[in-house]
Amino acid sequence: MTLRPISAQEHRDFITTRSSASFLQTPAWASVKAEWRAESIGWFRDGHVVGVGLVLYRQLPKVRRYLAYLPEGPVIDWTGDDLEAWLAPMVAHLERQGAFAVRMGPPVVTRRWSAAQIKAGVADESVRRLGDVPPLERSQDGARVIAQLHELGWQQQTAEGGFSAGQPQFNFQVPLVDGDGVPRSEDDVLKGMNQLWRRNIKKADKSGVEVSRGERADLKAFHDLYVHTAERDYFTPRPLSYFQTMYDALGAEDPDRIQLWLARHEGDLVAATIAIRVGTHAWYSYGASSTEKREVRGSNAVQWAMIRHAMAAGAHVYDLRGITETLDADDPHVGLIQFKVGTGGEAVEYAGEWDLPVNRVIYKAFQLYLARRG
Repeated sequence: MTLRPISAQEHRDFITTRSSASFLQTPAWASVKAEWRAESIGWFRDGHVVGVGLVLYRQLPKVRRYLAYLPEGPVIDWTGDDLEAWLAPMVAHLERQGAFAVRMGPPVVTRRWSAAQIKAGVADESVRRLGDVPPLERSQDGARVIAQLHELGWQQQTAEGGFSAGQPQFNFQVPLVDGDGVPRSEDDVLKGMNQLWRRNIKKADKSGVEVSRGERADLKAFHDLYVHTAERDYFTPRPLSYFQTMYDALGAEDPDRIQLWLARHEGDLVAATIAIRVGTHAWYSYGASSTEKREVRGSNAVQWAMIRHAMAAGAHVYDLRGITETLDADDPHVGLIQFKVGTGGEAVEYAGEWDLPVNRVIYKAFQLYLARRG
């Protein structure tokens, strides 16, 4: 097996042959992360592409050495017993490109928990973290990947550094197919939601909330509501230009890759979201809601519209993205988990992000740099 840089078109062509891949591993994502230098790489066997990766290079201050980052990637066969055959040529190439360390996020599930288990965990005062609850399922593939990475000298990252823009290890997902891969009906998915979610979806409909697909010109309205949400919920919003770049880049790759959704009540924008889909995997990426008119339940209405659209597009999973591991009822983050749990899906733990120091001296200095940044 060999590895070399590939064109964006070769990269795109391979991803279309897969059931799905993370949108963070599409060549379009390089345009969104313009502050990183980007490169598409491909693995070849007998002249055919068998794997791809989007590498983002971030330069260390004042030094021409880079952290090479593959968010939620690379897109390779993670199920085998010889990961070294895949990772060794990748590391060698990245070292030649000036990487002092490689960071990647294997898109491999390790554990799953049902909505009922999470609800019980929140109610149990002895439970503080998701890991305290015995999982519904442990993945053999996930365990095999983690064991091999440890053997190969990779280091699992537990703390998130601002430099890395790390991805969540725990996500909440709604399966849109059953265990045999047969698509679920809208009625079945709706019945899987808790009573509050079903009631709120019905209330939004009765209140006259109208949900529609937006266009690029509507990004300004989305962003105004998103900034309002950020002020209310105490997080730092991204600039409008970030969403315009994302919309243009992902939309150019596939017209249905990114969608803007708007929920209005009597002409007022009450909720707005951005959804992304690659193949059979659909993601809820960003959301915003008004403090006024919360009683019309625009957020529930827009989520239900996105789920129905994902189902119609043939998606196998609707991914509400990250949750924290806390199940402590007194933790302010638990409200977000409870909102997502209401959809009746499942919590999914991925293998997390892993580093391989290539130059240990510089990597140590990099870790100290992150620690000083807090």
